[in-house]
Parts: sequence; structure tokens; C-alpha cells
Amino acid sequence: MSSPRGADRPRGRRAARLAAGTLVAAATAVVALPAVPAQAAAPKVVYLTFDDGPSPRYTPQILTLLSQYGARATFFEIGQNVAAYPEVTRLVSARGHSVQNHSWSHPDLRNLSKSAFQYQVTATDARIRAQTGTTPGCLRPPYGGVNGTVRSGAAGLGKSIQLWSVDPQDWARPGRAAIERRVLGAVKPGSVVLFHDGGGDRSQTVAALPAILRTLKSRGYTFAVLPCS
Repeated sequence: MSSPRGADRPRGRRAARLAAGTLVAAATAVVALPAVPAQAAAPKVVYLTFDDGPSPRYTPQILTLLSQYGARATFFEIGQNVAAYPEVTRLVSARGHSVQNHSWSHPDLRNLSKSAFQYQVTATDARIRAQTGTTPGCLRPPYGGVNGTVRSGAAGLGKSIQLWSVDPQDWARPGRAAIERRVLGAVKPGSVVLFHDGGGDRSQTVAALPAILRTLKSRGYTFAVLPCS
């Protein structure tokens, strides 16, 4: 007669094998955990902006080029110019672009009294609203001149201040090639590019735009208006 202890040996081996299988399965489950997904790349959006218009000569040319490349832009307009050329402001808005506030007469807002500051902004708002049906939510101070007084004054009128991150200095008329090179060499996702459609001879800006739009589009960029609502 075999001993009870001997009879238990097969059962002991089976239990050991089952335990080993459980450990292997557990190890395999750990290895099979899904990988952490890679972080999504930032959208390739660029914001084209145009200051000092509207201009009856250059703004329509710029609008035509933007339309050809399916680009939208933000125009920071001077109140006096809107009063002089209201039909151009209406055209900018009708083409799906954003019209925002660049003061009434382009002074350095840092040097103004509170009442003068308010006039520069509210008078421009009224002219733009009359042509577009909307009140600008953004203010671009002339010369990029910002201090605590300008910030608090803008906030008191419900305005966010919008400056720029890429400045090709097209206002200085450095030549078409220089404008192209300065923009294309500096743009990255989220860039805000400063151009001018008014305030002087802007033929170089117009001449540089096709290559800039074409190249940025080939790089996968889209063109959007600034969030100014």
C-alpha cells in the first residue's frame, strides 16, 4: 500500500505548474499594457495682421491675394481712415476678415490723458461698428506702445491688447526680398505677423505677399483671424 504522502505528490506537482503559469500570465499582462500616446503636435496656424488702413489702393490688392490663397487676416484700422474710406472697411469685413481697433489718429497712447485715450478708442469703435456691425474686441496700440496706463485703459473699455511676434519692418520699405526672408525665417506655429496696408507706399508688402502665402501654405500652415470677440 502506498503511503498517503506519496499519493499527494502528483497533486503537488500540478499545483506548482498552475502557480508558475499564473506568474507567466501576470508577467505577460504587464508587458502588454498599451503605450502612452504621443502628445499631439501644435496646430500650424499663423495670424496675418495689417495695420494703418484701410487704404483704397493697397487694401483691395491685399484682399485679392488673401482670397487667392484661402487666407483670413486681421486688419487693425485707424478711425480716420475708416471715416474716409468706409467702403473699404465694409469690403474687408464682407470678405470674412476681422476688423479691429488701431486708434483714431495713430498717437502714442502712453502719452494721452484718460479722456483723450478713451476718445481715440471709442470713436474708432463707432466708425468700425457702423461699417461691420460689430464692435472691435482688440486694440493694437500704435508703435506697440504699452504701459500700465494703456493696459488699464484698454481693460476698462473691454479691449484685449494684441501685439505681434514677427515684424518684417515692411513699413520701412526694405524691399520685397527682405520682407519675404524676414517673415519666412521667423514664422512658427502661433506666430502673429505684422504687415501694413496703409500709412504710406505699401507696394513692397503687396509684392512680398504671394511668396509668403504660397510658402507658408506649402509648409502646412493655415491662416486664421485673431480671437478678438
